[in-house]
Amino acid sequence: MLYFFAKFWQQGGIILAWLYLVVAGLFETVWATTLKLSHGFQKLDYSLYTLIGMGFSFWLLAKAIKTLPLSLAYPIWTGIGALGTIIIGVILFGDRLSLVTWLFVGLLLISIVGIKITVH
Repeated sequence: MLYFFAKFWQQGGIILAWLYLVVAGLFETVWATTLKLSHGFQKLDYSLYTLIGMGFSFWLLAKAIKTLPLSLAYPIWTGIGALGTIIIGVILFGDRLSLVTWLFVGLLLISIVGIKITVH
């Protein structure tokens, strides 16, 4: 019985670490977006949102790397932030990406998944 609970707790810790990592990546997208909206820290409200988003992003990343390997967590964190920021740029700010750029965005996504699959 103790073995079952120990295994469940260990799996729960990994699941929680992944949740921390995904949310940290999403907060990276938030702070990058609010950084643009702050106009170089000229708008106080968006500047504060940027700093808060950065704080949450780094704090959650720090919690995730207590359990997950750094070689896995960091590139996935930056990848989530990069992909999220690209999507926000296109949807909210009307950024236009060439077909070749979209190809590389797809390669970035494939790379993130590949890192997850191959690092133990």
